[in-house]
Amino acid sequence: MNALPLPQFRVFTGEQISAAIGAGKSAVLDTVEAAYRAHDAGHTVNPESQFLRFPDEQRNRIIALPAHIRDREGEAGATGIKWISSFPENIERGMPRASAVLILNDAMTGYPMACMEASIISAARTAASAISALRCLASGALATKETPARRLRVAFIGAGVIARHVAECLPLAALPIGEVTVHDLHNDYAVSLASRIGSHLGYDARTEVSLENTIRESDVIVFTTTASSPYLDNPDWFSHCPIVLHLSLRDLAPAIVLESYNVVDDIDHCLRAMTSLHLTEVETGHRRFVTTSLPHLLCGGELPARDRPIVFSPFGLGILDIAVGRWVYEQLAAQQAPVPRFFYDMQRA
Repeated sequence: MNALPLPQFRVFTGEQISAAIGAGKSAVLDTVEAAYRAHDAGHTVNPESQFLRFPDEQRNRIIALPAHIRDREGEAGATGIKWISSFPENIERGMPRASAVLILNDAMTGYPMACMEASIISAARTAASAISALRCLASGALATKETPARRLRVAFIGAGVIARHVAECLPLAALPIGEVTVHDLHNDYAVSLASRIGSHLGYDARTEVSLENTIRESDVIVFTTTASSPYLDNPDWFSHCPIVLHLSLRDLAPAIVLESYNVVDDIDHCLRAMTSLHLTEVETGHRRFVTTSLPHLLCGGELPARDRPIVFSPFGLGILDIAVGRWVYEQLAAQQAPVPRFFYDMQRA
């Protein structure tokens, strides 16, 4: 057996990650969609996320997401794990709620090859997932409207880091977007995000104090809250059949889920951990309310009809983090020296 080069280990900072992703948003979207297609084809291994919870701090959690994407012809596979924490009280400390690292492993030897700051990777893959769903689902919606040239009204409910990343990727949806509305329990956050959307993206952006008005007056609704249990239970608020990007997963009561077409990234992952879909399964005893998956749609599956709200609920698959992490590694590895002597005792005997 031929000897392999000694393994090398590189560390990438959040500044490096942010620069690479900021310059490559379109490539990140392509990477996420390719990972979804690989998942639909059965070319991934994506175990259940493991939740570390704290008995004295029920809102806090740290989640491990291991994943593997199998080799494709002419392209190396990707293996690794994301370790991401969610401590909501960080918001009151003036810090983002989530922090994360990602470890990539060499597909041949299993040796870890990189550690990278991953909160930006996580936010970027979440935004790419949302934009992929939006342009897929809205393309069908626009085709059936009497006035297809009408500009879409987009609403953000929750004005944190994920909302900012989704907003910055809106142009990639290639849709006619008009007014953008932002609602947050902390109006200062809503004002900040609306101002950023207006100044950086050029959309007409405003804030709205009324949650009901925000929902009723929007064609696309993006939920990016820290809600731990459903607080919306009136299906009539959604009677105008919007597209709902339910990224925070726990905002909608079963009554709304049951009146909607539900699109997931992976049904087994989405129907656990007390998400809105999981609560609906517990209440009804079945999963028939799940209509289709985004990976299936990206591979040519039939789009839902437009006579109900369409709710996209992505649990967030580890394969997306690993795929984007590998893409980042490919952009940065040549310019980043490995950590000297990280692997020290390499004698087999």
